[in-house]
Amino acid sequence: MPLADRFIEGDCPLCKAPGARGDQCDKCGKLLNPVELIKPRCKMCNNTPIIQPSKHLYLDLDKIQPKSEEWYKQTFEKNHWPNNAVTTTNTFLKDGLKKRCITRDIKWGVPVPLAGYEGKVFYVWFDCLLYTSPSPRDQRGSRMPSSA
Repeated sequence: MPLADRFIEGDCPLCKAPGARGDQCDKCGKLLNPVELIKPRCKMCNNTPIIQPSKHLYLDLDKIQPKSEEWYKQTFEKNHWPNNAVTTTNTFLKDGLKKRCITRDIKWGVPVPLAGYEGKVFYVWFDCLLYTSPSPRDQRGSRMPSSA
């Protein structure tokens, strides 16, 4: 049975902190893939997960790094981004944007509507991109109220 990333824990390969999840380490903030964890285990049964090959879709974020940096420089100050958003964005850009998998082999979520990807769903962070952004705007381009 495929496990969601959050159900796999182990030691972070970067800072070596225990309890890093299959998608990120809360101690150092590194985004992870479950196969990168040291001593991975299932949070539900404590067994070592079995890695099985699977076909997935990826965003080639490295290809949009120059435009992303340009956009970031033009927007973060005038839009008053929160400090954590600025820090996280700076770290991602400094380390270089990487390919990110946008599909998962789990039962819940938005199905991928492509032949060859039956039984796959979009990963929730990708699906959320359709609904949110770091600088919310209404259709006229002004800032949305904080209660929105």
